[in-house]
Amino acid sequence: MEVNDSQRLTFELVTEKDTLLLHQLDQDPEVMRYLNGGKPSSMATIVDAFMPRVAAYTKPSKGWGLWKVTIKASNSFIGWILVRPMEFFSDHPEFDNLELGWRFMQSSWGKGYASEAAIAVRDALIKHGNISALSATAIDENTGSIAIMKKLGMTYLKTFPFQAPHGEVTAVYYQLRL
Repeated sequence: MEVNDSQRLTFELVTEKDTLLLHQLDQDPEVMRYLNGGKPSSMATIVDAFMPRVAAYTKPSKGWGLWKVTIKASNSFIGWILVRPMEFFSDHPEFDNLELGWRFMQSSWGKGYASEAAIAVRDALIKHGNISALSATAIDENTGSIAIMKKLGMTYLKTFPFQAPHGEVTAVYYQLRL
């Protein structure tokens, strides 16, 4: 599956060659704020934990993986869009309900890049077919991510407790039924 360029952005699946970019993204405490309380990821964590998890669910033919997002005009990496089945790392993955997630450099915030990228990936997944829903979760305080969910056409389903690395938090679940 391919994700077509959007007006300002290009997309390609993350590979091992992108490890340094992923590490750089995770060095900003504000980027990591809602993920783990603001702790930067070590290179060892990226190499030994994050990349093997990404490899486990990456299936290019289905569009699953981390889609690297680059600004066309400057060829600058600004973040990624995650695509994988909901509950992938459980005993009951939902192969027809794909999870969308995102992480972007703080320098790109407030410019519409994350929404533009998420919409491009959403549209490619819908065109590709074989799914009944697209879903996303976020800590309930993460209003930026919740705004992207709404721009994707997702609606609120539920609030639930979530065990994050920095303790239990309240999370929200949004979904777009297809």
